[in-house]
Amino acid sequence: MNQPTEPKADKSGVRRHNLSLVLRTVHDAGESTRAAVAARVGLTRPAVSSLVEQLLALGLLVESGKTFSGQAGRPGTVLKPADTGPAGLGVEISVDYVTACVVDLTGTDRVRRTERLDHHATGVPEVLARAARVAAEALDAAAERRLVPAGAGLALPGLVSGGTVRQAPNLGWHGVEAERLFGEALTALRPAVRGLPLTSDNEAHMAALAELWSGPPGGPRTFLHLTGETGVGGAIVVHGELLRGAHGFAGEIGHLTVDAAGPRCRCGAHGCLEQYAGQTALLAAAGASGVQDLTDRARAGEARALAALAEAGRMLGRALAGAVNLLDPEAVVLGGIYPRLMTWLVPALSAELSTRAVSGLWTPEAGRVRPASTAADASRGAAGLVLHDVLADPLAYATNPVA
Repeated sequence: MNQPTEPKADKSGVRRHNLSLVLRTVHDAGESTRAAVAARVGLTRPAVSSLVEQLLALGLLVESGKTFSGQAGRPGTVLKPADTGPAGLGVEISVDYVTACVVDLTGTDRVRRTERLDHHATGVPEVLARAARVAAEALDAAAERRLVPAGAGLALPGLVSGGTVRQAPNLGWHGVEAERLFGEALTALRPAVRGLPLTSDNEAHMAALAELWSGPPGGPRTFLHLTGETGVGGAIVVHGELLRGAHGFAGEIGHLTVDAAGPRCRCGAHGCLEQYAGQTALLAAAGASGVQDLTDRARAGEARALAALAEAGRMLGRALAGAVNLLDPEAVVLGGIYPRLMTWLVPALSAELSTRAVSGLWTPEAGRVRPASTAADASRGAAGLVLHDVLADPLAYATNPVA
């Protein structure tokens, strides 16, 4: 029996696809010309010119001066993504802060608002209402820059699926319908955003996406990303795609057991990695009042601080060695508080990796353990997830009323 075939795309469907192809090509290059885009995507120059004219009319591309290739012929007009119009709103809700940012189509972080808020003893509706207030203030600032939210991404702690935080041990959240509660709170503050598309994921997943999309050019495409905050979050990127697992919960490296006889974790198990390398545990072991205090003590050579950092590094290396043996990444990227502490964490971490990773590729000299980009955090990854939807279907998000 013949298998049914996929229906052929009609002309309008093909054009939507090609509009996305051209916009993504210019976006990825930062700037380009019609001729360069045509060469890149394999369409004729007249076809690309027609698509570019539509994207210009829709306000998704702008022209900026001329470029000379050094070859015969007329100079090309430089094309860039517009820095007005559709933008992504990213909101990160952590244990002790909320961050909201708005990112435009060029990938530039145009607005950022952060508030330090202790959420341990705060009710769920209040936490999400606070996040909505910070997001509303960011949207007001974005509107002054002629940016229109195409959607909002929520970066949330714990196990997240279907818009719900299934479990967040460090906050005591269970079965929290975060997307719904946040959306209702934001709409109550700014009725104009009613119906704004919302998406959500674990904060470490969002931070890894930010690293993938906003990190340095030529960065790894297959890597483990660890985020040191109150606990330890993790994410796995394989060939440029986030590995979410069967239920969206992949990457929970903070709850790998590194010492079965270790202290009890909030998750109920004993000896989880975050009981040694999470911010709360690390500061307690060092007797420090905060990360800055810890770094000051370490620079001063205080024995207790150095011992706590060395132990955290050893336990990180122990957990990472198992992940490295299982997944064979190009690199390990450390985010959150870890970049500020790498001087003291990495020696013990690398020694464990060198000893335990069977490939022999993880010697201290290999330089495979690296800090996260300063431009890559969970809120930016959440905003980037919105922008990827815009790039995938520009017509659905264009703010200019031109078909």
